Amino acid sequence: MNPQPDRFPQPDTFRRPRERIVPNPKLRLIDQCREVLRLRHMAWRTEEAYLGWIRRYLRFCRDRHGSWVHPKDCDPGMLREFLSDLAVRGGVSASTQNQALNALVFLHREVLGLEVAELDGMERARRRHRIPVVLGREEVRRLFGALEPPMDVFGRLLYGTGLRLVEALRLRIQDVDFPGRIVVVRGGKGDKDRRTMLPETLVEPLRLQMEEARRVWQKDREEKQPGVWLPEALERKYPSASTSWNWFWLWPSREAGKDPRTGRVRRHHLLERNVQVAVRKAALQAGLEKPATPHVLRHCFATHLLEAGTDIRTVQDLLGHAHVTTTQIYTHVLSKPGMGVRSPLDG
Repeated sequence: MNPQPDRFPQPDTFRRPRERIVPNPKLRLIDQCREVLRLRHMAWRTEEAYLGWIRRYLRFCRDRHGSWVHPKDCDPGMLREFLSDLAVRGGVSASTQNQALNALVFLHREVLGLEVAELDGMERARRRHRIPVVLGREEVRRLFGALEPPMDVFGRLLYGTGLRLVEALRLRIQDVDFPGRIVVVRGGKGDKDRRTMLPETLVEPLRLQMEEARRVWQKDREEKQPGVWLPEALERKYPSASTSWNWFWLWPSREAGKDPRTGRVRRHHLLERNVQVAVRKAALQAGLEKPATPHVLRHCFATHLLEAGTDIRTVQDLLGHAHVTTTQIYTHVLSKPGMGVRSPLDG
């Protein structure tokens, strides 16, 4: 009997092809790309990455042709040549090359309405398998001891829940369920929602953080500041939600900033760089020999759960991995690899 498949076919297999959005022909090519990206409700990070690759491809075509040329007029093999150049001369990783490919497929199909030329013969970047950096439990405690408030609470949140850095920064007040001891991640990687545990030791520190966030929210309401950013559909459907307490950031920034899409000045959450710099400084102060970043705390969360005997499927759900094969990387960094097999040197 044939073994059952690991997973069902992807939902896209059963969907009808979506209709192409025709951009405004009066706009510049980059602005046409931006228009289609926003009409497709693509994430801001995706928009910035795609536009960056499209600009880089246009410069590549210019250098090859000797002058600026529209992608419609480029040689059929130009796309394959660009992607191969990234792997051979640029030395990019496989994931970076795939991101560039996705951006340029988007340009040709979604914006220009062209079919992508055959990519046979394209030089593929080699996919390398890396073992994640994991701190020991004592190293984690030393790191937290060197972090200054409120970053110490934020670092403990990353380690205690397994959230990605961006997921933790984007938490809203309503996403923390104290009675149920649950943290809800909305619109995580792949635009997926999930839930993870709220550690008991973080309940009181997060209540204090909420009080601090409420003071910032109250100040914004008194000064009649615009509300926080919401997904576009929600902002249109519930106009008052952006100024409500339950949609406010759990980790608001100190100063209001300009929204890159709308240009409105509003309160944003803490910046990623603030957390990254704080963790790097704390790692140096704690004398850690391993490179410590906010994402390393997510690796520690998964590895220490597996070391404690937690089922790998449970860890997969908590991390939000689509497939268990992604979670299995942490089985290679357990403190006793090989299920406790002793080295022959130890007798």
